[in-house]
Order: sequence, then structure tokens, then C-alpha cells
Amino acid sequence: MSTFIRGTAILMVAVFTTKLLGFVYRIQFMRVAGEEAVGIYMTAYPAFIFFLSLVQLGVPVAIAKVIAELKAKGETAKLPAVMKTATFITILTGVVFIPASILFVPYLAETLLGNSATSSALYVGIAIIPIAAIGGLVRGYFQGIVRIEETAWSQIIEQIFRIALITWMLPNLLIEGNSPMNAAYAMGITLLAEGLSVLYLLYKYHKHKRKERNVKKETHRYPMEPLLSIALPSSGSRLFGTFTWFLEPIIFLRALSMAGVGAVAATSLYGVISGVLIPLLLFPSFIPYALSVVLVPAVSGAAATSNKSKLKERVHLALRLSALTGAFAAAVFYVHGHAMAVKLFRVSDGAHYMSLLAPIFFFYYIQSPLYSILQATGDAKAGMMNSVYGGIAKLGVMFVLASQPGLQETGAVLAIGFGVLVTSFLHIATLRKNKAAAAGFTMFALPYVSFIATAVLRPIFIPVGKFGLITECLITTGFLLIVLLVLGQVKKNDFLMVKRLIKNY
Repeated sequence: MSTFIRGTAILMVAVFTTKLLGFVYRIQFMRVAGEEAVGIYMTAYPAFIFFLSLVQLGVPVAIAKVIAELKAKGETAKLPAVMKTATFITILTGVVFIPASILFVPYLAETLLGNSATSSALYVGIAIIPIAAIGGLVRGYFQGIVRIEETAWSQIIEQIFRIALITWMLPNLLIEGNSPMNAAYAMGITLLAEGLSVLYLLYKYHKHKRKERNVKKETHRYPMEPLLSIALPSSGSRLFGTFTWFLEPIIFLRALSMAGVGAVAATSLYGVISGVLIPLLLFPSFIPYALSVVLVPAVSGAAATSNKSKLKERVHLALRLSALTGAFAAAVFYVHGHAMAVKLFRVSDGAHYMSLLAPIFFFYYIQSPLYSILQATGDAKAGMMNSVYGGIAKLGVMFVLASQPGLQETGAVLAIGFGVLVTSFLHIATLRKNKAAAAGFTMFALPYVSFIATAVLRPIFIPVGKFGLITECLITTGFLLIVLLVLGQVKKNDFLMVKRLIKNY
């Protein structure tokens, strides 16, 4: 259990650092390039992620799971063969999908998005795909052998390099009045940063292989079937998730045009919602993200050795930490979200949506660990279908509501929240059927009640707005902590565990 907790803690610190650095990047990007360039970048980015998902085809997740199981069984000689088979699959998918993506860009930009200004950023995004695919393979390997440090440092290196480039290089490249080119330059910065991150991962991977050169290697090719049996259901969920994200700006722009909003204004508005508000809401998700990354090999290893007590212990710890994270995030963003968006990003339009989305995004924080548990316990197909239903619900509601002149972007925001709720509740319902995990809705009820109590009582006992923003957020956090202690959701053992981690580290 100590390895699981230590790996999670290290990754939490790393992802927190990268998210913090990511905020610096977004703030700089918004201030240097302007809302229109950010809108074009954010409109093109989902397409890049969808094309990357097509090439990866869920192979990184399959690598992590297969390698974790082989390691648990002591069959480490087969690990190089797994990587060779995974690399072959990725090269094959790349040869098929990368040229197809390039040919698809003109139709996507001019017809589907209705804004040809996105084409340059899209082409640069496709150039990132081979680099990112290689990085995905190596990350899967390190996750499988539970070497979290390499993944963590690669993310930190990437973000630091992006900030350096956006601060000192982008201002010299910007062309006044040419937002499409400025967005393409920003995508180019993403390419360079991803390249440096992957170079670091490859260096660490080959260094790790040299340490194990005395281990007898498996001479036979590792079969594709075990990898594909995990990769295809996993890719089905990821593909649909990225496909719905790919469709999101298309439907958003189309629906707003039907409601009477111009293309440039709609693109800028999408940039604010997806590039400022949603990332701000998701900032605390470094905790559930770290848990979801560590959970796949950890739970897979416990399941492979039929250790039900360890399986249950890890599942419950991950879900409890995620629920507590969601409660703190929901409370702070509900009470102070508007002020944070204005203060950090100098954005006023749309900032009020923070208080609308905060109660809903509590359930987002439990979504990724839930799906990782479903993957690791053999319910990947059910998790995939849950994501499908949530994605369809989001897009359908977005088109209906955002096209109404009286709702416009408010309808789109409501649809995003609705999709989160559908997927999360379906994941919980699926996990309840797994007797080994022994998890259900009650695990999340009291943390959510604690958030509601804080949102209602905090302004009554201590009026909001009397102190600085940081002090206000700390007061709300402390108020929620007291509520959680009273309801028994935070215990003395939790503080002792944190103390041991800090001491040992």
C-alpha cells in the first residue's frame, strides 16, 4: 500500500506543479495573443486530441495494464516484447490515420467549424501527433512498472518550456491583426514542448533498459490479442470522449450562429469558456488524475493476484480522496469562482458561470478514478458505454439549448454540466455491481452535503468580500474542513498518513 500512496503523492505534486505552470501559460497566452487567437487555438485543440486518440488506439493504457500484470506474476522477461508489439501497432495506426487527418483539415475548418482561420493551427497540431504517440508508449511503460517519477518530470519539463517560449518567443512572432497565424504559433510552441518532454522520457526509458540488460529477454513476439483486448475497449471510450470534445466546438459555433451570434464572437466566447473557465474549475483535479494514473496498475496487480482486501482498500481510498477533493473545489469555486476568473484572467464575460458549474463539477473529480477502476477490474466496456451516453447527452442538450436566442452560451454551459452528471452517475451505478470493489452512491453523499452546508452557511457566518481573494478562499476551505471533521469525513488517521508521507519522503 505504501508504494501506491507514495506513487500517488509524487504524481499529485507533479501534476499540481504542471497545472500551476499551465495557468501561468494560459494567463500569458490570453494577455499576449488576445481572446480571438485563444479561441482559434481552443477550437482546433479538440481536433488534435481526437486525431491523436485515433493513432494511439488505447495502446498506452493497455501497456500499463499488461506490464503491471506481468510484473505481478514475475514475468518481467516479456516486457521488451510487449513494447515492440505496442510500437508496431502504433506505427500501423499512424500510417493510416495521420494522412487521413491531413486530408480532412480543409473540410473540418471551412465546412464543419465554419471558420477557415483554424486550418493553420490544425495542420501544426497534426505534426505533434507522432511525437505525442511515442510519448504515450513510454508513459504507459513507466505506469506499468509503477515508476511515476519519470512521467511527472516529463510533464513539468513540458510546462516550464511552454511558459518560457510563450513569454519570450511568442511576442516576437505575433503578427498584429492576424489571429489565425498567432494561434498556429501557439500550437507550434506546444509541438516544441511536447518534443522536449518525449526526449526526456526516451532517455529515461533507455537508461532503465540498460539497468536490466542482465535479465533474460523473451525471444518470442508478444501477441497482439492481449494488448488489443484492453486497448480497443479503452480506445472506444477515449475515442468517443475525444470525438464528443471534437464535436463540441462545431456544435457550439453552429448553435450560436443559429441564435444570431457571429463566427468571430462565438469563437472568442468558446475560447473563454473552454480555455479559462473549465481549466480553472479543473485545477484541483490533479488529485483524482494522479489516482487514476496509479490505479490502473495498482488495481490490476491486486486483481491479478486475487487480493480482494487490497483491491477494496485501494478503490475506497482513491474514491474517498477524490470525493473530498470535489467537495473542496466545489465550495471554493461556488463562493469565489467569479472573483478568481476576473482576477487571474481579467475576464468578465462568462465569469458568472463558475457558480453554475461548481456544484456539478464535484462529480467530475470522481469520474476519472471511477473509470480507471472499471478498466482495471474488467469493466472497460461498460465504462466506455457510460462515456458514450454522457457524450451524446451533452451534445444533444448543447445543440437544443445553445441555439435558443434566450439562452445561447448559457445553454452550452448547462449542457457541459449535464454530460458530466450522466457519465459520473453511470460509472457509479456500474461500480456498485462489482462486489469486490464494494462502492456505491453513499460514499459521495456526505462530502457533497458538506459542500452544500459550506456554500449556504459560510456567507452567513463570515460575509464574503471583506478580505483579499486568497484569504477568502482559505476561510472557505477552513470552514469546509470543520464541517467534514464534524461529519466524520476527515479523520485523525488521514493527518497521520500525510505526516508519515512527508517524513518518509
